[in-house]
Amino acid sequence: MATLNVLMVGTGEYTTGFVGGGASGSDKKVGVVGLSLFDLRRRGKVGSLSMVGTSGGKFPAIREHLNKNITQAYNGLDTTFTAYPAEDVKRDPDAYKAAIDQLKPGDAITIFTPDPTHFPIAMYAIERGIHVMITKPAVMTLEHHIKLIEAARARGVYVYIEHHKRYDPAYADARHRANKNLGDFNYFYSYMSQPKSQLETFKAWAGVESDISYYLNSHHIDICDSMVSPLGYVPVGVSASASTGVATAIGCAPQTEDTITLLVRWQHKTEPTKRGTAVYTASWTAPQRAGVHSNQYFHYLAQNGEVRIDQAKRGYDVADDSAGQLMWYNPFYMKYAPDEDGNFAGQSGYGYVSMEKFVDGCRSVNAGELKPEDLDAKALPTLANTIATTAILEAGRRSLDERREVGISTEGGAWKLV
Repeated sequence: MATLNVLMVGTGEYTTGFVGGGASGSDKKVGVVGLSLFDLRRRGKVGSLSMVGTSGGKFPAIREHLNKNITQAYNGLDTTFTAYPAEDVKRDPDAYKAAIDQLKPGDAITIFTPDPTHFPIAMYAIERGIHVMITKPAVMTLEHHIKLIEAARARGVYVYIEHHKRYDPAYADARHRANKNLGDFNYFYSYMSQPKSQLETFKAWAGVESDISYYLNSHHIDICDSMVSPLGYVPVGVSASASTGVATAIGCAPQTEDTITLLVRWQHKTEPTKRGTAVYTASWTAPQRAGVHSNQYFHYLAQNGEVRIDQAKRGYDVADDSAGQLMWYNPFYMKYAPDEDGNFAGQSGYGYVSMEKFVDGCRSVNAGELKPEDLDAKALPTLANTIATTAILEAGRRSLDERREVGISTEGGAWKLV
């Protein structure tokens, strides 16, 4: 099977771990996307790699960062890539177009850029027959989600949303139990947060171009949807509430919300007397020294049982003088410790697994072994399988702005907000 050529769109924390002139202060100091793809190239699944940002001047420092923290750390792992735009270009927000134009149909891109840019970048690639991975949230409006679905089907390309929590072993097991054993859905509550330091990383767009619900609630909305949609439930209404004051006090835009909670009504498609309630809360103003980069837990209650998951601490704590406190790390997401030969050994981390699922899907489509709709049928986080998440997120944003419950209609299979 032929290797997959991949263009990485976005050069920041999630792709390279490089933020503000150096390694990120988060748990992604060497990134996720780049490291995973460099290793997949070593394993013979990926071919040529390229990367595009808006400023060419960053690339020398990024290359140095990758060489020091990946090549030298993992037995000479090759981190070479073709860069766009050229190093003498100070700023070109449309550089992704020139980079995509260098690809051929059947190649792929990954999009890890600010939320409002996902739609135009993805559409540009899809129209040229390029497979696409988009970080969550897929897009910010239901209209854009539907347009991407239609364009992808017309061109026969695979579009995958990087909902990596689906591959967290505990979350995956909980989803299986909910689908098979626990009966009708009744109640879901989730919480996810990150420390205030993230607002420094995202200050340019936080509260202006997107919000914390799009950024973090998207995880658990997708997990809940994947648990209850196979049981016949669809979202029918969203009410949102927000807390404010902390982000603005540290220099964010005046309209920036600190914490957003969505109250979502779910209803069975064929038995409307069966209803469920979900509450999704996300915050990016958690304490700086909480001991974890991301608190994340949920409670699922159903007809025949319940599931509770707390994935913040996982029974693994580290005392380190340099940290000045007890820390709870998450090597189950990305395992950065090398193996006995010095090679990268994080292939079982659910962040890596999510990347490999996309690469394998693209290669199968290119080889004619599968069609994109076959991948939809596998319940992967494709565009078709994540439309409810986009509908809920946009409805939540509109609920905050319009101060009302926003309805979701799915009559005849056509999704719309009312």
